[in-house]
Amino acid sequence: MSRIGKLPVSLPAGVTAEVAAGNVVKVKGPLGTLSQKVDPDITVSVEGNEIKFTRPTDLPRHRSLHGLYRALVNNMVVGVSEGYTIKQELVGVGYRVDVQGQMLLFSLGFSHDIQLMLPAEVKAEAEAVKKGQNPVLILKSADKQLVGQVAAKIRSFRKPEPYKGKGIKFVGEQLRRKAGKSAGAK
Repeated sequence: MSRIGKLPVSLPAGVTAEVAAGNVVKVKGPLGTLSQKVDPDITVSVEGNEIKFTRPTDLPRHRSLHGLYRALVNNMVVGVSEGYTIKQELVGVGYRVDVQGQMLLFSLGFSHDIQLMLPAEVKAEAEAVKKGQNPVLILKSADKQLVGQVAAKIRSFRKPEPYKGKGIKFVGEQLRRKAGKSAGAK
């Protein structure tokens, strides 16, 4: 049996779950409501403060779906109770971000500024920049997949380059650096 799939998802205080028609799991918590359609072959049951998943056979397809849907629902439970946060650092001279409600305005060394409209579920804030530090953008949401997609889109505006490390990177990310040209080589 799937090691992930057989683990029940425990519901923390203040979080409720229900299985609606069409095998749709709805999770409601203090940070919002999320829903996920589960494959009809996987049986979902809410017992007390736990959500359990069972599969009909040991076919490879059922085994993979068993763990997948358990992980997706667990991410939803964590999202509506605690939420997800992604921090991105803008490394480069003059690189900055302005947050104007749901609109982000990036200055990344291009001839023009880049504007990005955030989905309603994602909240953004920019940390105050102290002298000698890089600007940091903080993205928060209850939906792990959505906040990850938005962060990937932002990173795609200016990926970190391998020589000086300039670009948009995740806080704590280790970049692979390359040596530049050697000065004395002929």
